[in-house]
Amino acid sequence: MPTPGFRPTHVVPGRGTPAWEAPDPARPTVPLDPLLPVQLLQRRGDWAQVLCSNGWSAWVDGRHLIAVPQDPPAPGGPLTATEDPRPLLARAEQALARYRAAVEEVARGTLDGEDFRRRTQGVRIGVVVDGESVWLYDAVQGRWAYGDGTALSTYATDEEPGERPAAPGYAPTRVVTPDGES
Repeated sequence: MPTPGFRPTHVVPGRGTPAWEAPDPARPTVPLDPLLPVQLLQRRGDWAQVLCSNGWSAWVDGRHLIAVPQDPPAPGGPLTATEDPRPLLARAEQALARYRAAVEEVARGTLDGEDFRRRTQGVRIGVVVDGESVWLYDAVQGRWAYGDGTALSTYATDEEPGERPAAPGYAPTRVVTPDGES
């Protein structure tokens, strides 16, 4: 059950992250799961204290947390090229069709294992649909995007912090208090 007022500010990197009871490497605890949403409570140098939705808190290497973007735009507004989910859905369909065609050729015996590996090399998609919510992996931008059926926003990225130049509108990490104020 989520903690009342919990609002994630970051997610754990895709490989998960070690965690500690205190900002002290001698006090390890259970690692945090990949892409777990967390709320940043405070920073001490590279250390970050985070709150999980179940009320559990831990200290992590804050340099590796991935900032959650602002909420997606409200439904009903006009779609723009970056918010429109249809191009990303089309790319996912095309990649899945290429992969399925290669699988069909292997099943018919017209494609061997080496050719299958060569044909499918670089094909990478991810799609999770849950009612009106969708999570799509954008291999071109190396990110997971969340959508509500009308608009997309970046949820998590493959890149380590600092690999990509700051995008317009970029805001550095900020500490959010339990009441949501910074």
